[in-house]
Amino acid sequence: MSASTVSLPRRRRRLDPTRLAIYLLLFLFALLFLVPVYVLLASSFKSFAEVQDLSRMWAPPTQLNLESFKAAWSGVPEKGLRGLSGNLRNSLLLTIPATILSAMLGSLNGYVLAKLKFRGADVIFTLMLFGMFIPYQSVLIPLTLTLAAAGLGGTLWGLILVHVVYGIPITTLIFRNYYAEVPTEMLEAARIDGAGIMGVYWRILFPLSLPGFVVVIIWQFTNIWNEFLFAVTILQKPEAQPITVALRNLSGSQIKEWNVVMAGTLIAALPTLLIYIILGRFFIRGLLAGSVKG
Repeated sequence: MSASTVSLPRRRRRLDPTRLAIYLLLFLFALLFLVPVYVLLASSFKSFAEVQDLSRMWAPPTQLNLESFKAAWSGVPEKGLRGLSGNLRNSLLLTIPATILSAMLGSLNGYVLAKLKFRGADVIFTLMLFGMFIPYQSVLIPLTLTLAAAGLGGTLWGLILVHVVYGIPITTLIFRNYYAEVPTEMLEAARIDGAGIMGVYWRILFPLSLPGFVVVIIWQFTNIWNEFLFAVTILQKPEAQPITVALRNLSGSQIKEWNVVMAGTLIAALPTLLIYIILGRFFIRGLLAGSVKG
């Protein structure tokens, strides 16, 4: 019998008590985090009579009731409930252009600040990052006055502009750090071949930065979709407001139908959930990708 065919007995791994305690603690934290998600799902599929019974708050629904989703989507005019279908469209019209524009501007800024050295670049980058730490509440009054003076007050385009401007600091930071790891020799070789400043960007950096774009798109899409303060301040008309602002109208004026509110919350959360499901595996790659092997 050859030595290669000899099977050695496997050592039985001893369970480390410290590791076991860490796993149990992480499991408890995950369970605690998922409790509100369970209540959300269970309540959204319950009828109004069933959701009023607080003794059955933790119990699953006796049957799947889709009337709450219908009411949340189309609304119930006789009860003063406005549906979310139009507001979901507003959120898409807001989030998609703002995400794309802020990602492209951040990519171009990161390219200029990381690879095109000029006097004052570090100062400009520092001042740009300072915008990340300005609280939203401190700029609401001058922001609304500026938008009104520009003719964008109360419009969706005005809110898109606000999110693009507020997204530039974080997108610039991500792309600048990403492009700083790209070998400068690659860019110099492209310039020797006759490529200009934008030619180097489109032919070299842009194809290499797709993982960075995934990270920025997920980050910006989630933040813009879930933002409430700017939306409720700038957009006053209910038919123009995004879905996060419209959720508050589902509570009604006298009786709160929590099953409808939970169903509306689930509808509002679906787009961001789909983004993570579709781009989740690319998101991890984008976080880890910060260097290019030559």
